[in-house]
Amino acid sequence: MSQLEEADRPGRLHAEHRMAGDIRVVTLRGEIDHDVRDVLSAALLVDDGTAPPRIVADLSGVTFMDSSGINVFVAAHQQVSRADGWVRIAGAQDTVLRVLQLVGVDTLIPCHPTTEQALTS
Repeated sequence: MSQLEEADRPGRLHAEHRMAGDIRVVTLRGEIDHDVRDVLSAALLVDDGTAPPRIVADLSGVTFMDSSGINVFVAAHQQVSRADGWVRIAGAQDTVLRVLQLVGVDTLIPCHPTTEQALTS
């Protein structure tokens, strides 16, 4: 399991990832805003040309997300789609899920209540 972190202030983004078979599960905690967009990008975006990436982003620990996070998720979706992969969002809290729904990201990237559901759908 590897960790990426922006730890200069409490509530900043903390990201861990693990593999579940050939699916990368990225668990995020904290707030997603302009200041941590690079941490989120590093956690989600792939640049090594390996097998088509499949990513589940567990947002159950994310308490806030602004348009910076939306932009990173859309970029990740576009990147993995070109490689016949996918991104799924799991466990988004109500406030974060509302943001995803307001801008229509939930129609582009499937949102699931739990990581398990995202892994098996």
